[in-house]
Amino acid sequence: MKITVERQSNCTATLSVEIPSDQLKEERQKIIRAFSSQARISGFRPGKIPRTVIEQRFGEQITAELEQRMMQNALNEAAEKEDLRVIDAKSPEDTAHHPDGALTFSSALTIAPEFELPDYKGIVLEIPDRVVTDEDIESELQNVLNRYAEYADITDRPVQAGDFAVIDYGSQLEGKPTEEAVGQSVGYLGGGEDYWLKMEDESILPGFSKALEGAALNEERDFKCPVPEEFPVEELRGLELDFHVTLKGIKEQTLPDLTDELAAEILPGSDVKGLTETIRGNLEHQLNQQIGEFKVSQLLDKLTAMVEFDLPPELLNAETQGQADEMVERGLGSGMSEDEIEERQNEIFAAATQRAQMNLKTDFLLQRIAEKEEIQFSQEEFANRVAAMANQAKKPIKTFAEELQKSGRMRGVQHSMLISKTIDFLLEHAKVDGIEQVAGEKAEEADAAAGPEGVEIDPENQSDQESTSAPDGTEEESANEDE
Repeated sequence: MKITVERQSNCTATLSVEIPSDQLKEERQKIIRAFSSQARISGFRPGKIPRTVIEQRFGEQITAELEQRMMQNALNEAAEKEDLRVIDAKSPEDTAHHPDGALTFSSALTIAPEFELPDYKGIVLEIPDRVVTDEDIESELQNVLNRYAEYADITDRPVQAGDFAVIDYGSQLEGKPTEEAVGQSVGYLGGGEDYWLKMEDESILPGFSKALEGAALNEERDFKCPVPEEFPVEELRGLELDFHVTLKGIKEQTLPDLTDELAAEILPGSDVKGLTETIRGNLEHQLNQQIGEFKVSQLLDKLTAMVEFDLPPELLNAETQGQADEMVERGLGSGMSEDEIEERQNEIFAAATQRAQMNLKTDFLLQRIAEKEEIQFSQEEFANRVAAMANQAKKPIKTFAEELQKSGRMRGVQHSMLISKTIDFLLEHAKVDGIEQVAGEKAEEADAAAGPEGVEIDPENQSDQESTSAPDGTEEESANEDE
């Protein structure tokens, strides 16, 4: 077999193959013997069917299988001799059966990018030097107590700091409703009805609550508020919005005293000390998870910054489309209209492209590292993983495994396990430096307002948190999240 590989740009190559007649005849004989042993033709015993009959009845299938086998053999030989990592091979082109019995064909290949692995051992990670403090526990206890708070209607005085104000409000920018002015959803900044506002400095926007202090029931107020530079909607950063607000109600919150009886109601079988320790344990677990996620994110960011290489366009396009579809689905799920999605199409596509590039680059790097370090997982580890997934899906293991196999997802699970083990390998060989405040803030980003595990918090009593929630829109996450 004569094989020629012509490498091209953008992770492509052309494979040209010439197979001599004697090699074709030998392989064709093997296929014919296989057909003969398996075929069932009336009038002939199995395995005793003449070759001419087999050729006449199954000639097209035999030729198709022959070409497929020779194509696969050529790919395997090219991969070994030319050090090719073939991602995809198109159907053979220019296929020709020559008078001397030889077969020639060519195929367009998509190959993995070529690059030198960077020095991936010893990556320096700056990890937050932070512990759960008494202040953290006290704050979480207050969040839990919010569920049992009582709210008294106030009618004999104006609204003041610390109250909950029930308001209707809307905003404008340059005389137009804010969403119309910027051409996209701005979430809670656009307005609301019967909105419970915690009268504190950062509610809705800095200065909003202050501008409302002293208002009486049913009073209407107009005022301006600046949008901070770090606000998620870039078009609004640094601008001033005009707000029209009607005060419909004033409520004063009274939190109960934390007693052993209340602690037992919050966490059955517990007391104040037990509830406090449960909250401490859950906060420490959350913090450890957040730090672990931060370490992985930082590790992958630093690894991908060490080397540059081209990505296969077909893979990049497919990954970008998948990311865009996922972002659109999340946007629709969070309340965005199809018109809003259409208006933000360019922004969504740009974010999807960036995420797709990072995901693919990370994946290629980790696969090459796994190959070099001979990282593998055992059958027992794989079986345990499938069992855990089946348990999560609440299905019998055998049934779930068959579903994975039939849907073609089994290889995806195996790939995910290999990538995870490679990340663990890199973390084991990383150098860790502790840092204080900045990294501590990073570690707090995930689920900062989440209640302790096993302690349910009523969302209706979380108005102070609602007032600072981000508007609907394109979500930007760290790379490699699907891994």
